[in-house]
Amino acid sequence: MRVLLVGNGGREHAIAWRLRRSKSVTEIVCPNGNPGIAREAQTPRVVLQTPAEWAAFALECQCDLVVVGPEAPLAAGVGDACEDRGIAVFGPRADGARIESSKAFAKDVMQAAGIPTARSEAFSDYDKALDYGRSLGLPVVVKADGLAAGKGVAICETGEQLAGALAENLKDGRFGDASRTVLVEEFLRGEEVSILAVTDGQEVFPLVPSQDHKRALDGDLGPNTGGMGAYAPAPVCTDEILSAALTDVLRPAIRELARRGIAYKGVLYAGLMVTDDGLRVLEFNCRFGDPETQVVLPLLDGDLGELMLACCEGRLGELVAPLRPGSPDSAITMRPEHAICLVLASGGYPDAYTTGKVISGLNAADDDSRAVIFHAGTVAGADGEVLTAGGRVLGLTAWGASLEAARDRVYELAGKVSFEGCHFRHDIAHRALSRRNPA
Repeated sequence: MRVLLVGNGGREHAIAWRLRRSKSVTEIVCPNGNPGIAREAQTPRVVLQTPAEWAAFALECQCDLVVVGPEAPLAAGVGDACEDRGIAVFGPRADGARIESSKAFAKDVMQAAGIPTARSEAFSDYDKALDYGRSLGLPVVVKADGLAAGKGVAICETGEQLAGALAENLKDGRFGDASRTVLVEEFLRGEEVSILAVTDGQEVFPLVPSQDHKRALDGDLGPNTGGMGAYAPAPVCTDEILSAALTDVLRPAIRELARRGIAYKGVLYAGLMVTDDGLRVLEFNCRFGDPETQVVLPLLDGDLGELMLACCEGRLGELVAPLRPGSPDSAITMRPEHAICLVLASGGYPDAYTTGKVISGLNAADDDSRAVIFHAGTVAGADGEVLTAGGRVLGLTAWGASLEAARDRVYELAGKVSFEGCHFRHDIAHRALSRRNPA
């Protein structure tokens, strides 16, 4: 089948790379894809902005399946426009994408479904939000209700920070319409884990659990970023916790959405906190995570294209065992290996940074069957070179029989790739490795 892929970052490169290795997929079209995606797909230069334009392009290209990578096109209704024209879409319609585009809506779904989560309330009034935040005690979390490119969450450790975060959102409109309402939420202590599950609106299949690294510097220091790396599986997510996530979080969410008339298909991403009091949901996303996708998909054993199409057609149960991944009855399984993704970022990121730097060593993984270089923020230069074009530039990913083997391979690869100002963390997977090798 022909696949139209929406998006052009590191996540989409990982999806294109995995789809290209699926027997069911004959061709991939990814408009305006980066140079890495161009190695896996056709990347025509076209301007597509509205959902109707994406649907028309999918028809023009005679695509059998549309795969939407980022959240913004899903929230805008690309899925609706394509499905209304008879094209299969891996990703929810706009009503389902509200699970990410409105944190207040997501909380309402959680509360109605009895899903464990932090105490919180939504506010559009500054004074009421401030009073509620004070009542929760510090630290407290303030979240812009709408999509804010991953920058809408503030952890407030002082009263001044709480007042400032609320003012930025409700008075100054830092994130535009996304700031009209905020969620004020209790701070949860524990260890985070990401579970990306695929669903056809009935069956739910969790992929291997992973853990992201948000802070810019080693030791989880420095400012928050879009993600400086990830690894899978995350040992904090034991078999017991994975089972609880499926039983108490993922399935109830899909059932509650269905009760509301929302046929949710695609990825349901659960950001979870493992606390002393059990599992708590931090957030839901309506798409694959970035950089979690870069470590999850290399461990997928099976045909990703067929898996996505099965979700669209309501037959996921035919491909996966209903209880857990890895069952011998599953046509789709997760390989019992370990993967690490290391993000190479532009100098200064996540603050001000410059682009247009020449990248060398991009072919360093070509002869390694257990490593790949995913392009996130790159662009083709006029003279055939590849240049930096974003804050997060590359995602070096390696996998192996052990976490140590994956780590050694990915950092060896990092020594072969460079560009001016490049920086990265040196301790990806440190929590898991410290569990295995306590000091």
